[in-house]
Amino acid sequence: MSAVPSSVNQAPGLPSAPLDPQVSQLLELIARAKRPPIHALDPEDARIAYEKSAPILDISPPAVHATEDLHVPARDGHAIPARLYTPREASWAEPLPLLAYFHGGGFTVGSVNSHDALCRLLCGQADCMVLSVDYRLGPQWRFPTAVNDAFDALHWVFAEAGRLGADPARIALGGDSAGGTLAAASAVEARNAGLAPVLQMLLYPGTCARQDTPSHRALAEGYLLTAEMIRWFFAQYLDQEASRDDWRFAPLDGGGSGADVRNVCPAWVAVAGYDPLHDEGVAYAAKLRAAGVPATLANYPGMIHDFFKLGRFVPAVAQAHAEAAAALRAAFGQS
Repeated sequence: MSAVPSSVNQAPGLPSAPLDPQVSQLLELIARAKRPPIHALDPEDARIAYEKSAPILDISPPAVHATEDLHVPARDGHAIPARLYTPREASWAEPLPLLAYFHGGGFTVGSVNSHDALCRLLCGQADCMVLSVDYRLGPQWRFPTAVNDAFDALHWVFAEAGRLGADPARIALGGDSAGGTLAAASAVEARNAGLAPVLQMLLYPGTCARQDTPSHRALAEGYLLTAEMIRWFFAQYLDQEASRDDWRFAPLDGGGSGADVRNVCPAWVAVAGYDPLHDEGVAYAAKLRAAGVPATLANYPGMIHDFFKLGRFVPAVAQAHAEAAAALRAAFGQS
C-alpha cells in the first residue's frame, strides 16, 4: 500500500478497510493454537516464546555479504550487544550508508535474533549496513536504560562510522513498535547533539503517554497486540508511573507537549489499520509536519501490529518491505 498524503484523515477507531485475508487467517490459526499470551508468562518465558515464534511467522532470512556480532559501550560500562550486517564490501573510498536499528518487543522481549530476517532484508533491499542494537530490557533494566542504550549506540555509530566502513553523512535511524519509540527519541537526541541522521524510519511506533486513543479503545482485543499486553509490557519497563510523562517514553505527548521535534531529521512512518498504536503513529507524523519536518505517512489499512515480521504468512507484507527500503534508499541518495 502506498504512502498517503498528509491531507488524508484516518477514521477514528475501527478502520473502514477490511482486514487482509491472510492476516485474518493467521489470527484464526493463532487463536486455535491456544498458546498462552505473552502477558500470561513471566518475562523470561515470554522472551523465550517470542524468540521461538519469530522465525515461524517471518520470512526466511535473506543472505547478506557479511554479519559481525560486536559490542557498543554504554555510559555505565555495560557492553551492549549489536549485530552489523553488510550488503557488500565497504572501503575508505566507498563507505556505505548505515541504518541503526532498534527492535520491537514492548521493551521486554525481542532481540537481534528475533529481528534478524528483517534486518537482513533491509540490508539487502536498501543496500546499506544495518547495525541492530540489543538494548537492555525490562524488568531487569527499567526506564530509562533502554533509551540510554539507544542514545549511546547513536553516538557510537557516528563516532565509529569510518572504522565500520560507514558514511557518517548517510546514517539513518529505524525501529519497530518499542524500537520505533527509541528511534524517534534518538532523532531528538541527535538534533540536540548536533548529529544529522538522514531519516527516522518508524514502523508502527509507540509515541503516546497513555493508551487512550480511539484505535486503542476500538482495537483492544483480537488483533495480536492487545490492551492487556500493552499494560503488561509497560509494567515491566516503567520505573515509575510519572515516567509516562517523559518525552523519551512518549515523544508525542509526554508531559503534555511531548518532545520538541523542530529540526529533527525527516521521517517515514508506517502505520497499520488494525493496530492499537495506529492513531499515535498518525499523530506523530502530524506533529513532525507541524514542526516543519518532512514526514511521510505510509498507511497499511488491512494490516495489524508487527506485520513487518509476518511475511511468511502474509504476501502483501512484501510491498511494505519494498517501500521501507525505497524510503531508505531515497534518504541515502541512492537510485
